[in-house]
Amino acid sequence: MPRSLNFYLLVVIIFIAAVLRFYKLASVPPSLYWDEASLGYNAYSILKSARDEHGKFLPFTNFAAFGDYKPPGYIYATVPSIAVFGLNEFAIRFPSAFFGVLTVLLTYPLTKKLLENGSGWQSLHTPGVRKVKPWHTPGVNQAGLLAFEIRNLKFEIGNPEAIALLSAFFLAISPWHLQFSRGAFEANLGLFFSVLGIFLFVKFAQDHPIWILPSMLSFLAGIYTFTGQRLFVPFILIVLVIQFRKQILTQTKVVVATALIAAFLLWPLFVFITQTIEGRLRFDEVTIFKDLDPINQSTHYRQKDNFSWWSNIIHNRRLFYSYEYLTHYFDAFNPRFLFTKGDVNPRLSVQDTGELYYIDLALILVGIYFLFATKQKYRFLIIGWLLISPLGPATARETPHALRMIHILPTYQILSAIGLYSLYQVIRYKKLLITPAFFLSAIALATAGLLTLNFLYYLHMYYLHWPINYSGDWQYGYKQAVQDIKPLYDQVDQIIVTKALGRPYIYFLLYTQFDPKKYWQSAQVTKNQFFFIDVEGFDKFKFSDNPGQIPVVGRTLYVVQSGQLPQDAKKLRTIYDLSLSPVFDIGEKTL
Repeated sequence: MPRSLNFYLLVVIIFIAAVLRFYKLASVPPSLYWDEASLGYNAYSILKSARDEHGKFLPFTNFAAFGDYKPPGYIYATVPSIAVFGLNEFAIRFPSAFFGVLTVLLTYPLTKKLLENGSGWQSLHTPGVRKVKPWHTPGVNQAGLLAFEIRNLKFEIGNPEAIALLSAFFLAISPWHLQFSRGAFEANLGLFFSVLGIFLFVKFAQDHPIWILPSMLSFLAGIYTFTGQRLFVPFILIVLVIQFRKQILTQTKVVVATALIAAFLLWPLFVFITQTIEGRLRFDEVTIFKDLDPINQSTHYRQKDNFSWWSNIIHNRRLFYSYEYLTHYFDAFNPRFLFTKGDVNPRLSVQDTGELYYIDLALILVGIYFLFATKQKYRFLIIGWLLISPLGPATARETPHALRMIHILPTYQILSAIGLYSLYQVIRYKKLLITPAFFLSAIALATAGLLTLNFLYYLHMYYLHWPINYSGDWQYGYKQAVQDIKPLYDQVDQIIVTKALGRPYIYFLLYTQFDPKKYWQSAQVTKNQFFFIDVEGFDKFKFSDNPGQIPVVGRTLYVVQSGQLPQDAKKLRTIYDLSLSPVFDIGEKTL
């Protein structure tokens, strides 16, 4: 059976998605930041010893790492790529790029399923326009103007396959998705699992009850991959249950059985999160509900009112927390974040373009309009998915936050696709009525031109300027320092490294491919009052906030901030970042 045009278009889209995610993957972003390095070395340690960097056998609920207790999903996903490609940047980032491409691919059948069973002829009331005869009515001159008699123009939301292709294409070139598909971000892998879970849930409702189990397993995989999924999954399940309540009520046995299996698999993580200090550490670190400022404001205002009963109501601290939460929720829809500058963290955005393209603003609004105007069957699911996505991230101090909000994708791309296709259909209809043929082409060219310019500008910034301007934010210089140290390793007695740039030990483990078993034997590990883990040294390495105060033993090498070498140490080299700012001085001293 010959392949359809849509198949070949989808292949082209996936090819574009793969090129955009794998091209220069090892060098852009310009370096591994410390979380990427930690994920990589822990995966390497699992590959070599079946234990994490601290010697724990095949962790199930978490990897202790820096004391941030990382979910295990991404680390286990990285083990095969390190086995194939070696311990390097490409291998560590490979799972994110690979599953990023799969998410683009998955967007096609998901969008198609959401629209193909939900489309139909619905009335769009257009005053002053007479009723159009059926599009293919025999005897109608489709190239000329027609005579019409009734006031309502009826419009179909369109070809689900065309909209699905557009959705996949928009996600393939999305700055938001590209940014996280090209770094070792657990959130990107978590996004794949949540999109897969939603797709399989729709298949459960439309095709066969058996799909409910793999759907729940996908959601669980997301929860075990990224902490943000722990807040997103319950909300999206509520939306799915409401949308497909009739199907669930007719399949209670399989739903209950699946719920029991999911509860069994989730129980170890639930115990870790709720019953251990380590499990609550991350939430306590980032949540606004540990912020004392709302309490202080409440006390200040109530004190001014002499702690009257009515002041206790009006200035209740819960109202201050509610206000802060709502402010953070609506930050997710801030136009500056979405369309002009993106996330303020340079690791999460190129800083010169938004998370979406300018053209998306118009297309999303049009898409929402037609989604409701045509009374799409699954409009509640699509909009519900969009609106519940910020509910979890709004509890954090830093908002808007592109990483914690990534599970909102690909709702924006689906809405943009609906908007673009619907506009095309409307203009095409009116072409038969009052619009010259060239107008349709002009609109199409203008839209494509604006999107192309925006896209090319993003690529220009991403590949040429962003790596240089923000290489320091990616801890650039550590790899170069290790490469300079390695040839001298057997010739020195001690290597002293500054902690000033944060967590240096993981880079020396990673880039020397240090044997995990040898590391466990020599590591000097400490844990502070907040349960964060620090490494004071291993083997010949010493890590210190004050390198000059560590006693010199034999021939000693220093890796310190530029300009901070001890006075009697000989400078061997200065390491610069990509903006030519000095990062490290490497020197030596012999007792």
